[in-house]
Order: sequence, then structure tokens, then C-alpha cells
Amino acid sequence: MTDRALSVVRAGALTTVQDRGRPGHAHLGVPRSGALDQPAAGLANRLVGNRPEAAVLETTLNGCAVRPRSTVTVAVTGAPCRVTMDGRAVAWGAPVRVPAGALLEVGAAVLGVRSYVAVSGGVTVEPVLGSRSTDLLSRLGPPPLSDGAVLPLGRPEEPHTHVDVGPQPAPPAELVLRVTPGPRDDWFTPEAVRAFTTRTFRVSSASNRIGLRTEGPALERARSGELPSEGMVLGAVQVPPDGRPVVFLADHPTTGGYPVIGVVRTADLPAAAQAVPGTPVRFVAVRRR
Repeated sequence: MTDRALSVVRAGALTTVQDRGRPGHAHLGVPRSGALDQPAAGLANRLVGNRPEAAVLETTLNGCAVRPRSTVTVAVTGAPCRVTMDGRAVAWGAPVRVPAGALLEVGAAVLGVRSYVAVSGGVTVEPVLGSRSTDLLSRLGPPPLSDGAVLPLGRPEEPHTHVDVGPQPAPPAELVLRVTPGPRDDWFTPEAVRAFTTRTFRVSSASNRIGLRTEGPALERARSGELPSEGMVLGAVQVPPDGRPVVFLADHPTTGGYPVIGVVRTADLPAAAQAVPGTPVRFVAVRRR
């Protein structure tokens, strides 16, 4: 019997299992989670012939190394990086056949932050609330990878739709986020609201899967005190007491008491997942749809 599994040789700084997430559970206090750069994860699955909902590995900054126990097809997308098999360079952004026992190494990101590793058959850890995603906030799903961990793999889809390569956007040199003002922009001074959409911020090194934190001008409130906790959505731009906006990403809390000055369009969030610390950030106001 073929051993469909993946052994983790080097887990890297933070490598997690991610899929499309678990939407629809905010009333239970559970965020959506899932891959931060969904287009990159989806492309990796296409390249190896998986269904779009198959679970992949999401690496952070310095990649990972894995060894399949059976022959598999692997594709690495997202942040560009060096990919090697038993020390020999192989393609990034294209399907690669990896024999059983070979060491596949996903190197440090050359640009961007997060790379995605899809394996034919997908990672088949036990799903929780319909998803195999690791949620760092609520701690649902599998824990982040550790050296020596073994991940089960599913059976490859038949027939395999062959894709040689797919176009991928470069990580942003400047992060431009379209934002719909409100619902609590009235908690800020007119000068702060103007600064939010006219001044340049920068990505903070304190950013993570919960939120993209920014550095830059502090947004001054027009009101004192705090709001009662209210529901939070993906892309909400919450402003804590220090006045620096935080863009909520996939593992965000489902409630919060700091005022939300605007909400970023969902289509702009994959780029936020790849913005390295120090990247300039501009918020551009758009009309409500």
C-alpha cells in the first residue's frame, strides 16, 4: 500500500495548513481563516491538478522543507523563492514531479512574505467546522508545522488537468488599498479622516495573519471612551488607541471595541498578505456599492 504522506524536515518560521477557510461561523466567534493570498493558493492547486478547495501549505518568509513518502506533484506559488529537490534547483510557479524520499526545499522569499506549496491530492488533515485551515486566533485546525510532523495526503484527482505555468502578480512595491469609509469614521476628527486617505503609512513588522499593522500618522479621535464590542468583518480597518490603523486579515477577531474607520475591498487583501515590513501603504476612499 502506498504511503500517501508528507514528512516535515524543516518547518520554517511559520508554516500552516490552509484552504478556503471556514466562513459562516462568526456567530460562534470563529473567523474565516484560510489562505491569506487565496489567488496564489488556488493557482498552486490548479498546477498540480487539485480541486480549488484542497488544503495547501502556507509558508512565512523563510519557507520549509518536506519529504514525500510517495511520488507526488508539487507546485510553489505566492512569494517568489528558490525551490530545490535534493539540492538541485527546480521550477517555481510550475508543477514539479517529486519522487518518494526526495527532499523538497522551499527557500526564503525573495520578494513578498508568503509562499504556497500544493501537493497532488492535497493535505488531508482532519477538518474542523468544514475546513482544514490553521486558525492562529481561535486555535482551530492543525497546529503550525513542526519539525518531524507527518501530514496525510489525499489521492490525486483523475484525470489530471495539466497546466504548465500560470501568471502571478509581483508582490507590491506600494500597497494601495481601496477602502469604503465607515461605519465609525465619525469617531475621528475631520483632519484624521483626511489623513487616512491622503497620507502614506508603512507596513509594520508586527503584522501577522490576524491583521496588517501600520506605522505612520496617528489618527486622532473626535470622541473619548470606547465602543461596546461589535461585529468585525474581513478587511475592517480598526484604529486602536495609538491611532495607527490595523487591517483585519483572515484570522481576525469576530468582535471588537475599537472604532472601524473603513473597510478594505476583499479583492485588495491578497496583496496585503505579500507586503513586507516597510512597504508604503495608501488607503484610497471609494464609494459604497
